[in-house]
Order: sequence, then C-alpha cells, then structure tokens
Amino acid sequence: MISDADLKHLRRCVELAAEALEEGDEPFGSVLVSAAGEILFEDHNRVAGGDRTRHPEFELARWSAANLTPAERATATVYTSGEHCPMCAAAHGWVGLGRIVYAASSAQLAGWLAELGVPAPPVRPLPVGEVVPGARVDGPVPELAGPVRELHRRFHGAA
Repeated sequence: MISDADLKHLRRCVELAAEALEEGDEPFGSVLVSAAGEILFEDHNRVAGGDRTRHPEFELARWSAANLTPAERATATVYTSGEHCPMCAAAHGWVGLGRIVYAASSAQLAGWLAELGVPAPPVRPLPVGEVVPGARVDGPVPELAGPVRELHRRFHGAA
C-alpha cells in the first residue's frame, strides 16, 4: 500500500531524476529513508562519466553499508524513480536494506524505451523479487508513471 509519505519521497525521486537529466545523465533518482521517516541519503544517476555502475540505488546501498547498522538497514526504505536493475537489486540484498518503493517498473521502462527505438541494455531487466527473493517491494505508482516516462522521452530525444 502506498502512503502519502511514500508519495512524497517518490516525488523527490522524480525531482532527482530531473536533476540528473539537467546534468546530461539518465533520469533516475533515489532516496534512502530511515524507519523514523528521516531522509538519510539521496542521489541520482551519474553514469554519463562512463562508469555504468553509478546508479543511485547502488550508491544508497554503498552508503548504507558504510553508515548504518544491519538493524538500521533492515528497517530503512529505498524510494526510487525506477525499479532496481539486477545490479542494484543485488547490492540492496547483499547489504540487507529493507523495503523498496518505486514509481515505474522495469517492465514499464523497457516498454517505453522500445517504443522510443532505444536499443536494449546489456543487462536484462528483471523484477527485484527475481534477484532478491523475499524483498518487500511496492510499485509501480500509476500517478507518477507519466512524469517518469516524460523524463526518459526527453533524455532519448524523442519528439
């Protein structure tokens, strides 16, 4: 179930994705929130420099491993504009982060990119649950799909 607090954090993820786009990067953004509702860390995509592992979800996993106890990680929530790719899902699982809430699914993104004529990525998109069995996942959120789709359309230069 998506709460008003979830929507607030997801909207921030979309803002971060827009910031990434403004910086010439792929539009993805993520926020890590404590069990008490405090924003702990946020980031957006930084792959334009050539390091394709600089996804915000991966950065949140790295930050949490360095800065949170296992118990704090397990009760934290990762909010993200797009469902984790397999690399980010694995990082999430390995560091023991809690719930994931995403605005748009990997399947939605793959469909949008195919419609735009964008070649398939080198890593197959998979639902988070296929990479991290038992992961607590909520999404997609229909009211945010349009804004996320528009960011990707703008990034890929479609009319």
